[in-house]
Parts: sequence; C-alpha cells; structure tokens
Amino acid sequence: MNAMSQDMNHTFIPHKDDTRTLRDAFGRFATGVTIVTCNSTDGPVCITANSFSSLSLDPPLIMWAGDRNSRRFPYFHKARHFSVHVLSSEQAELCFGCSKNAFALRDIAHGHCSNGTPLLPDCLARFECEQHAYHDAGDHVIVVGKVLKASISDGDALTFYAGKLGQFAQS
Repeated sequence: MNAMSQDMNHTFIPHKDDTRTLRDAFGRFATGVTIVTCNSTDGPVCITANSFSSLSLDPPLIMWAGDRNSRRFPYFHKARHFSVHVLSSEQAELCFGCSKNAFALRDIAHGHCSNGTPLLPDCLARFECEQHAYHDAGDHVIVVGKVLKASISDGDALTFYAGKLGQFAQS
C-alpha cells in the first residue's frame, strides 16, 4: 500500500449499488448554496443547487448541474432564461423550502427581472442568465448560462458540507 492510500480512512471503488458512499465523498467538498429560478407556464419554479461555478469572464458564463431525472429539471431545460441566487447565511429556511417544493416561490415574496425570471431578495450574489449550452454529464446535465446582469451584496455565505448547512463568515 502506498503512502497516499495509508493517509485515507476509507478507499473504495464507486459502484451503482452504493451511491451513498460516493455522495458522502463528494460532500467533503464544502460549497456555497444557490437557488436557481425560472418562469414557466405553471408559474415560478425553483431548484436548490450546490453544483454552481463561475466559468468564464469573457464571455461572462456560469454553470450549474441539474439532475436530469428530477421532475423540475424539464422546466429549466425549456426555459430560455434563468437566475442563480447565491444564498446568505440568513437564508437557510429559503434553501429548505425551495429544495422541498419546486413551486415554493408561490408563497415566497420575490420580484421579476425584465424577462420574467423570478428574482429573490437578500442574496449575496445574483446572476440573471440566458441559456448558452447544455452538456450531458451522466445522470446530470451541465447548464451553461451567459450572464446578462449580476448583482452583489455583503454578508456571510450559506455553506453545504457533509450533508449539513453551515456558514462562512467574511473576515
């Protein structure tokens, strides 16, 4: 056994019959938390995602990944526009509400941008996007958005680590 393997508590080969262990390993990467919103014929739709990243400054691109088997993903696949909201540490309840209910925004105060996409208040950052590209990625789809407008605010970040929400404070 090499030195690298000895340093790890548990080494495994990912297998489709044990996705929990791989999910736990992925969960060791601390991330911020976002809510992605779009408009639909059924009303405003939201999805909570921690698979978000900046991608390019020129052109201004971001990406997030959605589970292709999710009942809400077809709304985002059809939508020409969407917004990504980076949540503050004060927005854990909003995070839970949107993770449980695709139509949670029906009961949550929000605004709209000029193209009708739902906009959430009090976020650390918001990116109003148009669809730029889709890339198949196993059981997920990578959605690339071109940023049309961005907003930022001060505050502490809501984080996700090892299956739990926490926060990262500005110094």
